Amino acid sequence: MTVLAVETPALAHNELDGVRACLLRTGSADRLACFDREVRKLAKPTFEGRLNVVTEPFVIEKPTLLRFQSDGVIFVLYLKNGNDEVIQNLHIGGGGEGTYLIAKPGTYFLQINGSDHWRIWLEPQNVSSPLQN
Repeated sequence: MTVLAVETPALAHNELDGVRACLLRTGSADRLACFDREVRKLAKPTFEGRLNVVTEPFVIEKPTLLRFQSDGVIFVLYLKNGNDEVIQNLHIGGGGEGTYLIAKPGTYFLQINGSDHWRIWLEPQNVSSPLQN
């Protein structure tokens, strides 16, 4: 018998540790919540960059969670509508992660002012179930 090794882009071992830990959860609801939380960590950011950026406009059709992470000591994020009006001013001091629910459908763009690398995800929400952070 011949064993064929196939090269595939693999996730780092530690990136899957959280997913593996979910397998040990005994309650179905707890296990599902664990998988939902861990899969979010594996999703590629919608936007990522360094320092200051203005994104292209994007359209959301249902409530969407804006999730953002910063590696720097300064991170200011302006959510603006298509008329260049500030809808929400968000910030993180000292790095970390935050979220904001964009509740209304529409056209938006982001203005990011940061001191280091940052990542932003747009995560459409299932409107029939409660939002989870």
